[in-house]
Amino acid sequence: MKKEIRRRGSIGKEHKKRQMSLHTRMMWNKYLPIWLMMIPVFAYFFVFKIMPMYGIQMAFKDFNLMKGIAGSKWVGFKHFKRLFGDPYFKRILRNTMKISLLSLCTIIPAEITLALLINELRSSIYKRIVQTISYLPHFISWVIAGGIFTLLLSTQHGAINAIIEFFGGEPIFFLGSKDHFVGTIIVTRLWKSVGWGTIIYLAAIAGINQELYESAMLDGANRFQRIWYITLPALIPTIVMLTIMALAGVLSAGFDQIFNMYNQAVYEVADVIDTYVYRQGFENASFSYSTAVGLFNSVVSFVLVLFANWFSRRVVKYSMW
Repeated sequence: MKKEIRRRGSIGKEHKKRQMSLHTRMMWNKYLPIWLMMIPVFAYFFVFKIMPMYGIQMAFKDFNLMKGIAGSKWVGFKHFKRLFGDPYFKRILRNTMKISLLSLCTIIPAEITLALLINELRSSIYKRIVQTISYLPHFISWVIAGGIFTLLLSTQHGAINAIIEFFGGEPIFFLGSKDHFVGTIIVTRLWKSVGWGTIIYLAAIAGINQELYESAMLDGANRFQRIWYITLPALIPTIVMLTIMALAGVLSAGFDQIFNMYNQAVYEVADVIDTYVYRQGFENASFSYSTAVGLFNSVVSFVLVLFANWFSRRVVKYSMW
């Protein structure tokens, strides 16, 4: 009797295994096109994100171009000691944090506000026109945008200074003045990115249950009250997620923009970690030192994301994981 029970049990297990194997094959065949489409994505991350991690060890070596990474001499934390002892690094870290945090505190509220305003438009044609106009700057590279703003803000023939002079003011050297450069960076970055950032917020607004708005209207709530008590609370998870993702790049400060718009006259307020790494690596050939600076940047960004996620989970009750 016991042998018969064991035999039936083994048959049942084999049957379950065959069913699971068949189910796995069916699921694989069903989603095969999707897996094939993901191959370029996996290839991109492997080639440009994973393989370059081999070069991280340059931060702990005196890199010799002739010997290569593997043959270069290990020096431990020599370059990090140089980094933390360099008074100039403290300045570029301060500049990076200042520009990044000002951008973060300006762009995210602007994106939310623009998304709310676009959502309140009743004419679908006008709404599409506004969306298209606000999205267009995103597709202009900072090489081109930097040239455009250099011309617009020129003290000699720039349109902005021409308007200032028309009203009796003095021309302002926006890109060469320490007092105006950071503000110029924030405003131009806002112009380029605010429209594109509204896409996710508009998608989140579209997913809100419309019955909530109808009930609020029956209770006599005006537009502002519907936005304040329905739309904004529903956007909190999206706002938290995008803010945490933005903190991952808080030490980047926008290399493309600053590199194309800054000059030596404003290094004191404009030089950030990424531009410093570029100069050290490509102009001074200090490959190991620039790698150490870049590694410091990545580690701090990672810690900031973890802290922001933990803080959001404890205080706001929303988090990415």
